[in-house]
Amino acid sequence: MAIMFDLGLAIDGFTPAVDIADQARAAEAGGVETLWIATHLFLRDPVALGATALAATSTLKVALMAVSPYAMHPVHAAMGAATLDELYPGRVALCLGVGAPGDLDAAGIERPRPLATLREAIAVCRALFAGEPIDHRGDIFTVTERRLVNTPSNIPIVLAASGPKMLALAGSDADGVIISGATSAPFVEACLARVAGSAKGRTVRNSGIVYTGIDKAGKSGAWSFRRTLGFILRGDHHADNLAMGGAALDQEALREAYASENWALVDQLINDDVVARHAACGAAVYVKERLAAYGRAGLDHVIISGIIDPGEISDVLSAISTDG
Repeated sequence: MAIMFDLGLAIDGFTPAVDIADQARAAEAGGVETLWIATHLFLRDPVALGATALAATSTLKVALMAVSPYAMHPVHAAMGAATLDELYPGRVALCLGVGAPGDLDAAGIERPRPLATLREAIAVCRALFAGEPIDHRGDIFTVTERRLVNTPSNIPIVLAASGPKMLALAGSDADGVIISGATSAPFVEACLARVAGSAKGRTVRNSGIVYTGIDKAGKSGAWSFRRTLGFILRGDHHADNLAMGGAALDQEALREAYASENWALVDQLINDDVVARHAACGAAVYVKERLAAYGRAGLDHVIISGIIDPGEISDVLSAISTDG
C-alpha cells in the first residue's frame, strides 16, 4: 500500500532540547517532509528547537506550530519565522492558533474575540512576510510604518482550527489548515469541507495530526495513548467529533475521572474502540490503513504524533513507508 500523502512528525516540547537533533535526523531519514514543533507555554522554545532541527538536517522543513497571538505578538511571531527562513530559506512555515486554554489561564492571559484576533494576526504576518512597510490598523492590532529588516521568502501561514468559524477563516485567509489530534476521519472530512467551502477555489493545504503507534507483536498499541486521547476528548467541543467517529464515550464521566485522577477509569473509558476511531495504533498493516483513511478524508499532509524516541521514529516511519 503506497502512501498517497506527505508525512509530517509532531514534537511537543516535553523531551529534553538535546534530543531534537536526533529526532529531526530520524524524521528526515524516514521520509518526513515537515517537523511540526509545538508552542506550549512553560515548555521549550520552538524557535530554538526549530533552529537546531534545521541545522541538523538538509531538506527537512520546520513549522512553528500554533503560535498564539495572545501570548506572542504577531510581529514577534513573524520575526521568529523570518529569522529561521533567513538561515534556512524555503524550509520554514508559521502556524497560528488561539493556544491551549489551560496554558493561557496559567499565565493570566485572556483571549477575547478569537476569530478577529487570528484574522488580524494572519494579515499582520502576511504583510510582514511580503517585505514591504506595513500599514495595519485593526481592532486588535496596530502595526504601521515598519517592515522586517530581513526579506523573507514566501513563508506559508497555517491556521490551527476545529470550530466552524475558524475553519472558514483558514479557507479564506490562510495558506493551510491543521486539524488537531484525536479527531476521527469522518470529522476531519467534515472540517475540510468547511475549509474548501470558504476557500472558493483558493489552494489551501490540509494537514492533520494523528496519534500513531506500532506494536511489533501485532497487539494494539492503544495503551500508550489512552490518557492523551482522554485528555483531549474530554472537552465539550469534541462532541461532534465523537458523534461522527461513532465511538460511545461518556464525556462527563471522563471529565470527572480526570478531575479525580482516576486513571483506571480513564483507561476503561478510552477503550480500544475509541482509540481505533481516533488514532492509528496496532500492527503496521493496520496502522497504514488507518493513516490511509485520514488521507482519503482529504489530508494532504498526515502528521504522526506521540512518538519521541529517535529509534522509534525510525522504526515507525520504516514500517508505514514499506509497500505491502
